[in-house]
This record gives sequence, structure tokens and C-alpha cells, in this order.
Amino acid sequence: MLGAIELPTYLVGVIMIILLPGPNSIYVLSLAARRGVRAGYRGAAGVFCGDTVLMVLSAAGVASLLQANELAFSVVKYAGAGYLTYLAVGMMRAAWSMWRARHESVPDDEPVVAAEAAAEGPAEDERPFRRAFVICLFNPKAILFFISFFVQFVDPAYAYPALSFLVLGAIAQVVSLLYLTALIFGGTWLATAFRRRKRLSAAATSAVGALFLGFAAKLSLSGA
Repeated sequence: MLGAIELPTYLVGVIMIILLPGPNSIYVLSLAARRGVRAGYRGAAGVFCGDTVLMVLSAAGVASLLQANELAFSVVKYAGAGYLTYLAVGMMRAAWSMWRARHESVPDDEPVVAAEAAAEGPAEDERPFRRAFVICLFNPKAILFFISFFVQFVDPAYAYPALSFLVLGAIAQVVSLLYLTALIFGGTWLATAFRRRKRLSAAATSAVGALFLGFAAKLSLSGA
């Protein structure tokens, strides 16, 4: 189909890869648990747009440039690691705030994780779309992945390989949207469960922050 080959195999591979936890999906899950479905979808839109930009850059050959230019790769890599660390620190601060407020009673109609909202500021200040979008863009490994994975399913004899990349990218985005939707509604379910369990909520937020620190360390130590 438009130069895309072995689509069933490609679909299985995409599903398995998207199911692996990463900073994008973890952020959307955390966002939905803290801010609700609407904010979760704003974050998912940021992931969708960020991945689209990376796919276009991959098809345009930017991945080869990053792979060949060690300085450019290092700049993007460390900027991404720094941003993930910044998010992790914010989550750790929010978790500490929730832990200190663990003995306070919370009405049923109070927004989920009020202590964290106080630590981070008003919900609109978080700008979920922008954060998710930046997390995606500061990931040079994603660009390299897209071109190395997509190229395996592009017919080299097809005259318009850009169309092949477009088909493969569209399939990946549909799978990603379905997965992020599941995470968003799973996050709101977790928020309901954590509403009166501040210790558990603080522990979960700390765990997400620790995951982001792990992602930052992995990215900063990775090679091109």
C-alpha cells in the first residue's frame, strides 16, 4: 500500500513498542490522574504533534544528520535530559507537599490531588500540550528510532518513499492515540482511588518522578 510493505508485521511491532513505558506515556497518565480527562487529552495532543514532527524530520533525513554530527546530538540529548529532570523535581516537590498534608481530610468533591495543584500552581499554568510536545521533541533517540524502524517497511523500489513514511506514521499515530486514551481513562480511575489515600498518592507521584529521573539519566548516558 503506497510502498509500505509487511503491514501486519509492522502493526505488531508498533503495538509492542508503544506499549513500552516512556516519558510521553508516563506524563499523560500522570496528567490525567492529576488534572482529569480534558488535561490528559491536551497532553496526548502534544505527544501526537511532537511525534508527527519527529516522523517528518526522520523522513526528511534529520536523523542521519544527528547521527553524523556528534555535537548536535549531544546538545539535543542533554537539553532533553535537563527538561526531564526539571519535570521530575517538580513531581518530587508535589509528592512531598501531598505527604505533609496526608492527615488533612479531603471532601469528595475536591479536585484530585489538591496539594500537588498547590505546589505546581493553577492547572492552566502547567500547559500540558506544551510540556508533552517538548518532551517529545527533546528525544533524539526517537528520531533515530523512527527512521531505523520505518525504513524496514518501505519498498525501496517505490517511487515516492515519503508517501510510505506517511502511511506508516499514520498507523503508528492511530495506535498511539488508542493507547493514550486508555491511559487517560486509567489515570482518572487511579485519581478516584487515590483521592482519600494521600500517602498512596504521594508514593505514586514520587514513583513517577523517579521514573523521569531514570529516563533523564538513560538519555544523558546514551550514545548516538
